[in-house]
Amino acid sequence: MSADLGLPPVLTPDQAEKAVRLAAPRGYCAGVDRAVITVEKALDLYGAPVYVRKEIVHNKHVVGDLAARGAIFVNELDEVPAGATVVFSAHGVSPAVHAEAEERNLKTIDATCPLVTKVHLEAVRFAKEDFDILLIGHAGHEEVEGTMGEAPDHTQLVEGPWDVDKVVVRDPKRVVWLSQTTLSVDETMATVKALRERFPELLDPPSDDICYATQNRQLAVKEISPGTDLVIVVGSANSSNSVRLAEVALEAGAHAAYRIDDASEIDEAWLTGVSTVSVTSGASVPEELVQGVISFLKERGYPDATQVHTAEESLIFALPPELRKDLKAAEQATR
Repeated sequence: MSADLGLPPVLTPDQAEKAVRLAAPRGYCAGVDRAVITVEKALDLYGAPVYVRKEIVHNKHVVGDLAARGAIFVNELDEVPAGATVVFSAHGVSPAVHAEAEERNLKTIDATCPLVTKVHLEAVRFAKEDFDILLIGHAGHEEVEGTMGEAPDHTQLVEGPWDVDKVVVRDPKRVVWLSQTTLSVDETMATVKALRERFPELLDPPSDDICYATQNRQLAVKEISPGTDLVIVVGSANSSNSVRLAEVALEAGAHAAYRIDDASEIDEAWLTGVSTVSVTSGASVPEELVQGVISFLKERGYPDATQVHTAEESLIFALPPELRKDLKAAEQATR
């Protein structure tokens, strides 16, 4: 008979206490909510089809649901019939796109997130003041293309610290940085630090460019990640803020982190030996997709999720003025 050494029993993973932690806030931000409702209301008011330039938000389920209702997503305006209604996505467009829409007599509804519009206005202001604008962001992202289009002669893209040595400015004393709204806060500040080492008089934007929702979701994932076996981030691959959440989770101490579109993409092997699972979602993700993940975990023996609150969000953006005007006219006509 083996001796009792007074040590606690070693539990197998199946015997260990399991836990699921759910980040709050998560999912839809005010800008995404406004953009999705804009397309839904436009379909109700004008009837299908309603055209949308690019994906209204970066989530394949949202885009698929709206397409099923009659929204037609296009890459460029030349795919939209003359005189038709077109919605501009939450990521914003350049002045050239607005001009093209006017030339083609398109009825436009601008669903650009007001926080993205703020960055556009900053770019216009600093260009007028003849600053060189260093825009921190990802090449090819719609938001970056729209912002750069506001002041193309004054703006250059900086994707990260590795780009800083390539930056050429006219006057090191007249340089300002702006950023894409959906970046990792830590990653952005690392780039700003590298830029400031080259340009000590680099000017900060008048207020944070990284949106409140992006920051809140990153803070929440930092709270639920340390020591957890697995973090699951719900969000599409082209969603910058969702991809960043998985990276932030690993940096914050999660043993593993995966981004998925929905529960069907969870690999059962990820749960082998896993006791603690933390779940969050990007700013363009419907809550039912998160609940699908929670149900998946419950079916495999995990308990009800415990919400971990790190911030409260109450911001609501009004619908685009063009749409509000038509909705009001339609309401008055039915009285």
